[in-house]
Amino acid sequence: MRDGMIFTSESVTPGHPDKLCDRISDAAVDAFLHQDPRARAVVECAVATGIVFIAARFAADAVVDLPSLARGVIAEAGYVGEGFDARTCSILTSISELPAEERAPHEHDADEEHELEALSATEQANVFGYATDETEQLMPAPLVIAHRLARALDTARGALTWLAPDGKTQAGVLYGAGGAAELASVALTVATMPGAPRAAVLADALREQVVVPALAGAPLGLTARTELHVNAGGPFAVGGPARHAGLTGRKNGIDTYGEAARQSGAALSGKDPSRIDRIGAYAARHAAKCVVAAGLARRCEVHLGYVIGHARPVSVAVECFGTATIAEEEIARRIAETFDFRPAAIERRFALRARAHAADAGGFFRPLAVYGQMGREDLGVPWEDTAEAALLR
Repeated sequence: MRDGMIFTSESVTPGHPDKLCDRISDAAVDAFLHQDPRARAVVECAVATGIVFIAARFAADAVVDLPSLARGVIAEAGYVGEGFDARTCSILTSISELPAEERAPHEHDADEEHELEALSATEQANVFGYATDETEQLMPAPLVIAHRLARALDTARGALTWLAPDGKTQAGVLYGAGGAAELASVALTVATMPGAPRAAVLADALREQVVVPALAGAPLGLTARTELHVNAGGPFAVGGPARHAGLTGRKNGIDTYGEAARQSGAALSGKDPSRIDRIGAYAARHAAKCVVAAGLARRCEVHLGYVIGHARPVSVAVECFGTATIAEEEIARRIAETFDFRPAAIERRFALRARAHAADAGGFFRPLAVYGQMGREDLGVPWEDTAEAALLR
């Protein structure tokens, strides 16, 4: 970022319609993989006033009750009662079950070199991974702060009973001296229940119950110059699907880097580990984070380009934005030598099927569908591990 630039990123609560869809889609993928680690599934969801639509295409030795699963996710987000209700909303499904032979191969089959090479990408994809040293998680500061605010906003519903499930947060960070220098602005857009206090009281309550706790220990804190905006667009009395529709994969910036770096146009949620547009994004993040952790650059973006029918990426490229300590071409060479970016090799290295199969009722992918899929050290996901950084030095 240039000095003097204010960059903003947003996050949303689990009750935001788009995130409802992401969570339903990933909960379905988890359910298939929990029953059958060889399952392949793509699940997309849309919600609107009183309606949920789920489209699932899968090959799995599993029986998943998609409507019941969706109602559980919706209820967990807080939609039980007036308006959009988990118990009474209409759920439509479109199911396409594929032949059993289209399931993924056994894990031991993917250990053979010829099998790794044979399992090619089944879709074209440009995926990007990014890391920056401006936060402990090696993630962009605006997004880290926005996620902290969204978590605190959802938690505050326990004390502020007039808060509805749907909420959005935004953090604006001023850059200077080559890094994130100051928190310039915080914006909260919150849906409220009947009986919510007037605007001034609401803003004071959110400052004390959401903003102050969220920023305790954050990369940047409130200053006398930080602007706080609450429902700056006007009252937000009706939220969730009753107000605006939702769709799987529509919040890619929130899922990745808060638009501080490039991202694929493809959704991450709702896809099993055979999809390179999902796991390739994880692998690219892993490589970029290891580059920064190794001290080879302060900022790093890794690009992997895949074409249908090829296992290996046709491109492994690096952009370090003038922060590299060695030539970018050498960093790219070391990355290509250290990491195997073939789809089956990524699956094996991250053990994604095994993790989803062994996960508890909360699932492995479902927690990733809110508060970002990158930088999730709290979940112990393998693409955040930096052990391989030593191999890049």
